[in-house]
Amino acid sequence: MLKIGEIEIERINDARIWADTGGVFGLVPRALWSRVIEPDEQSRVPMDHWCLLVRAYGKTIVVDTGLGTKLSEKQIRLMSLTRPQGSLVEGLARLGVAPEDVDLVINTHLHADHCGGNTCLKDGEIVPTFPNAEYWVQRLEYADAAFPNERTRGTYFPQNYAPLYESGQMRLIDGDVEVVPGMRCVVTPGHTRGHQCIVFEQGEQAALYVADLASYAIHFARLAWMTAYDVEPLVTLETKRNWQRWALARDAILIFEHETLTPVGRLTGENGKLSVQPLSLE
Repeated sequence: MLKIGEIEIERINDARIWADTGGVFGLVPRALWSRVIEPDEQSRVPMDHWCLLVRAYGKTIVVDTGLGTKLSEKQIRLMSLTRPQGSLVEGLARLGVAPEDVDLVINTHLHADHCGGNTCLKDGEIVPTFPNAEYWVQRLEYADAAFPNERTRGTYFPQNYAPLYESGQMRLIDGDVEVVPGMRCVVTPGHTRGHQCIVFEQGEQAALYVADLASYAIHFARLAWMTAYDVEPLVTLETKRNWQRWALARDAILIFEHETLTPVGRLTGENGKLSVQPLSLE
C-alpha cells in the first residue's frame, strides 16, 4: 500500500495481455526498445492493467476498471489474456471491498482496456459493475468516444460507458477537478484529446497515476518514445515534458498502468538523461 498524507492507495492488476510491439513502441526502432524488454516469438510484449483502489476522507474510489469480464473467448485468445491475481472485482474483494461499497469510479479515458470493467453482464443484461458509484470522465473524452472515427472505433465500445451516461450515473467533468483534498484529476492530452491522469499531493509527498500518458516507464523517461496508439503524438511529447518537470521537482512517485517491469518508480537524472528507478511498495 502507498500512503500520501491521509490518502491510502492500493494497486490491483485486472489482467495481463500480450500486445504487438508495433503498437507499444510505434516509431522507436527495435534495436533500441529491445534493450529494454524482450519480445516473445510473435513480437509481442506483456502489458498489465494496474487499477487503483483509493480510500480517503470516507470515500472508496476506483481509478480505471481494466478490461472487465464481458470479453468473448476470441478476444481473450487474441490478447493471450490471463488473470494470475483474478479480475479487478476479485482483487477488490481481497481488500474487503464489494462493488456496492465503491462511491466513485474515475476513468482516465474510455479506451476499452481502461473502462471495460465499468459494466458487466448480469442475467444477459449490461449493468453497472459498481451500482452505487458515480463515474467520472472528461467531457471531451466522452464526446470523442460517442463519435469515434475509423482510427478510434476499434477501442471505443459503447457498452462500457453509454449505459452509465444514459442512466445519469456518469458525470462529465471539464478540466482539472479536485476529487478529495490532495487528489485531483488533471487533463494530460496526447494519447487521447481528453486523457487525464490522477495527481496525489499532500505535504511533501506526491504521486502521479500516469495511465496512458506513458504506457511503460521508459515512455515517461524518454520524450520521443510513445506508442502508436496516441492520437496526437506531438501533444503527448509536450505533455510528458511538463510532467517530467513536475515529477523531478516533487520527487514524485510514478504509478504506471501497463508496466510489468517497473510498475512503480521515481524519475531521476539530469541534462536530459532521465530514467525511472523502480520503487517497492512492499
